[in-house]
Amino acid sequence: MSLSRNKRVTVSAVLLVLGLCAGALTRADYRIETVTGGLEHPWSLAFLPDGRMLVTERTGQLRLIDAQGKLQAESIAGMPTPFVATQAGLMEVVLDPHFADDPWIYLSYAHGDIDANNTRLARARLVNNELRDFEVLFTAQPAKAGASHYGGRIAFLPDDTLVLTLGDGFDWREQAQNPANHLGKTVRLHRDGSIPDDNPLRGQQGAAQEIYSLGHRNVQGIVYDSARERLYSHEHGPKGGDELNLLQAGGNYGWPLTSFGVDYTGAMVTPFTELPGYLPPQLHWTPSVAPSGLALYSGDRFPLWKGDLFVSTLAEKSVRRVRLEKGRLAGEDVLFQELEERIRGVYDGPDGALYLLTDSAEGRLLRVVPL
Repeated sequence: MSLSRNKRVTVSAVLLVLGLCAGALTRADYRIETVTGGLEHPWSLAFLPDGRMLVTERTGQLRLIDAQGKLQAESIAGMPTPFVATQAGLMEVVLDPHFADDPWIYLSYAHGDIDANNTRLARARLVNNELRDFEVLFTAQPAKAGASHYGGRIAFLPDDTLVLTLGDGFDWREQAQNPANHLGKTVRLHRDGSIPDDNPLRGQQGAAQEIYSLGHRNVQGIVYDSARERLYSHEHGPKGGDELNLLQAGGNYGWPLTSFGVDYTGAMVTPFTELPGYLPPQLHWTPSVAPSGLALYSGDRFPLWKGDLFVSTLAEKSVRRVRLEKGRLAGEDVLFQELEERIRGVYDGPDGALYLLTDSAEGRLLRVVPL
């Protein structure tokens, strides 16, 4: 039996209460340190093996933070010039899984201009604080007007392929159901940008061969859980209906045919929260929290958090801890609202700390550690 909208909201509320009663840390259990300020709308963070960090700024700069936490004055050289406007700009930076032997980094960014643009994926080698051997791997099609909904997050899978999240372009939401293009999809590629032979729509006539999943709105969080062999993502709903999803190859997640949200005007997007053949979310947030980043905590400094998902949010100005027990949702906690800041990203640090990026013209990199 399918649950009604009201029943699902009630279930989410119960899970939140259970989470608060089952191992949630209080503010007295941790402290938040500022690693560095001076970042202009930071979007993504990557940890280098030598203790340094890379941070993207949506305005187009790739910044370097040294192992002591000092932001370097000069940006990384050799960067492409992204299209920057509203939500458009430089987005993700991730390291190649084999970075220690072959120092590729992967970048996503908006490419084009206000009348014709979409998400682009590229890679380059990081050598002596500059990018070399820069190459474009993929550009989402079609080019569309406007400056909204790009997705842009990247996750590597155990087979060395990567999944890139995309958006529906806002005004083209119906195209999320069209397998002939990349709007409202995730795509799967080899590290060199070539298309895997086992992609779910490979060989299907008229379909974009890169597609991994479809029926999305704006996917801005993705993480692979190696312990459970699961790929989680989350996406922005309209007014309400933000979703946490368990991604499956070839899965259709319903947008805009199914949703728990309504349009910003209050108009109904769809009367359906579920339909046969479309995968429902694992969890939805209504009203919207505006999920912006996703991490799985693997460290030992916060034992109660190990194996849980962490969702940074913009509208709620928080991080949601989504507790997992034996692969099932077991509660939520709302953390770090004392910052009163939009949080663009949350990261599982190699030192066992949790790292946060705040989204503002005076953005900061923060580190959460135990007392």
